[in-house]
Amino acid sequence: MSDAGESIDTEAVVDLIGALAYGQLTAFFHLTRDAERAPTLAARAELARLAVQEFTRYEVLVKRLTSMQVTAEVAMQPFVAALDGFHERTAPADWLEGLVKAYVGEGIAADFYREISVFLGSDVHALVSDVVSDDGQAQFVVSQVRAAIAEDPRLSGRLALYGRRMVGEALSQAQRVAADRDALTSLLLGAGPSADLAELVKMFGRLTEAHSRRMAQLGLSA
Repeated sequence: MSDAGESIDTEAVVDLIGALAYGQLTAFFHLTRDAERAPTLAARAELARLAVQEFTRYEVLVKRLTSMQVTAEVAMQPFVAALDGFHERTAPADWLEGLVKAYVGEGIAADFYREISVFLGSDVHALVSDVVSDDGQAQFVVSQVRAAIAEDPRLSGRLALYGRRMVGEALSQAQRVAADRDALTSLLLGAGPSADLAELVKMFGRLTEAHSRRMAQLGLSA
């Protein structure tokens, strides 16, 4: 918890939940579009199910914001440009790239929000951890991507390249989200710049390591 006072802590909580809420809302839209490109009805149904889960999580976050007397629109608005820019720069070319983005890109974002929530108390950390938990998405994506690569090994290089571009863009986005909001910047840097910067470097190192594990699960090189 920040030492800067209750107002700063509350602002950081609203920022974190607002960013996560917009992330869940956009994930819902992207999964819905990906479902339309799925090659089978079963795959369409599965992505539709995952999209519904994302929207349900969004509603959980909206409820929390409402309990803080903050509207979702106000909380999300500061993050619209950064997150929309990320999605524009990483737009998938096809169904398989959409799956890689849903798993790898959303995974990095989930890890980032979970890391930050640690500084905001057990209640916020529990909320964030619950919202970003995996409800079968990983298993579905991994099975689909691995099956596609087994059928056409040439896909591996293209999808690996896309995944590597994804991690660079996702980490840059995470840094922008934190840097653009004073409450989150203060939360991460605290009162001791040298020590906290070292911890910040470690945090991004953990995000990168988790990304490498996800890529390996997909059968792709990081």
